[in-house]
Amino acid sequence: MMPPFSEDAFRQAIQSSRIIWRKHVTIRLLERNIARQDVLRCLLEGECIHSYPEDTPFPSALFFIMMQEQPLHVVAAFDAAQEEAFIITAYIPSSSIFELDYKTRKTS
Repeated sequence: MMPPFSEDAFRQAIQSSRIIWRKHVTIRLLERNIARQDVLRCLLEGECIHSYPEDTPFPSALFFIMMQEQPLHVVAAFDAAQEEAFIITAYIPSSSIFELDYKTRKTS
């Protein structure tokens, strides 16, 4: 069984620059005009609003932060054995999908 997503160990990996930026996130950051610095701030200072312990190959989590009154979501995974963080994607959450707190997914 895979260990659960450890926020403390994950944030230590981020602070120690043990980060792997997936090609997907690099493309999306350019498309969405999101700075890497903002992604890192979200992961270090933001709130973990959902975890995905069953994700493979590593458990992942969704982080949220408000940046200059703009919401930001970042999905990242953590390889506990290698102590490496994988940045998967980042996006501005839509109010058509999320409630006004940008943390709660709307139910249809």
